[in-house]
Amino acid sequence: MTMQAKIMGVLNVTPDSFSDGAQYSDVADAVQGAQHMIEQGADMIDIGGESTRPNADFVSVVDEIQRVIPVINALVKITDTPVSIDTSKPEVMMQAVKAGAKMINDVRALRADGALEAASGLDVDVCLMHMQGDPRDMQNNPVYDSVVDDIKHFFERRIEACIGAGINEKKLILDPGFGFGKTYAHNLEILRRFDEFKSFGLPLLAGLSRKRMIGQMLNDRKIEERIIGSITAAIIALQKGANIVRVHDVLATKDALTILQKVENG
Repeated sequence: MTMQAKIMGVLNVTPDSFSDGAQYSDVADAVQGAQHMIEQGADMIDIGGESTRPNADFVSVVDEIQRVIPVINALVKITDTPVSIDTSKPEVMMQAVKAGAKMINDVRALRADGALEAASGLDVDVCLMHMQGDPRDMQNNPVYDSVVDDIKHFFERRIEACIGAGINEKKLILDPGFGFGKTYAHNLEILRRFDEFKSFGLPLLAGLSRKRMIGQMLNDRKIEERIIGSITAAIIALQKGANIVRVHDVLATKDALTILQKVENG
């Protein structure tokens, strides 16, 4: 399974993302950051213009477009590495794909008004992520009957909705949404049982990089001290069937993945 494993580099062009906020708020800096990740081994770059951390501020369509489109425009001119747009807004999806994005990565799984219709008309890959609640309140008190089973039911409904809207099922990717409306115990159970999501027969994405759950596993380690923990969690996800890992630390993840592949392939 790890043979097809891909590394998605995170590029947040936002002032307030939890790990790299304000690092790439200028277009030139963002393009340079993306190029650096590609040189380090990123197979795709995920560009986001609105932070989805807990209690994040809402960003208007206009602001989000102004943040992401110039970066996509500049990137597609200088690299063939696919660009993904991290958004829930149909207008941003359409503008981003028009600019050259090859994938939509939506934390709301196309549940915003008009998102299903927009994605259906764009004919690109779509990552459907599970989130309970909304970024502003998702960590208040997340409750599940059985976290993995509940996520699987959610995926069943969203896949059905996508097919109903005319989206080809082969274009879909699933992400259980670590840290999005989940407690520490929920996140651990999702990682432990990650291979159960393979039952859908669709590519799986795992986004664990530098998240609070990594800090919690390591006795409240600070964000900048979560690199080894993040890579270990990414490798566990890959061994349990993830096809894409979404990461901040591309080179270190690439090194770990290379060693894993060499051992597995003899």
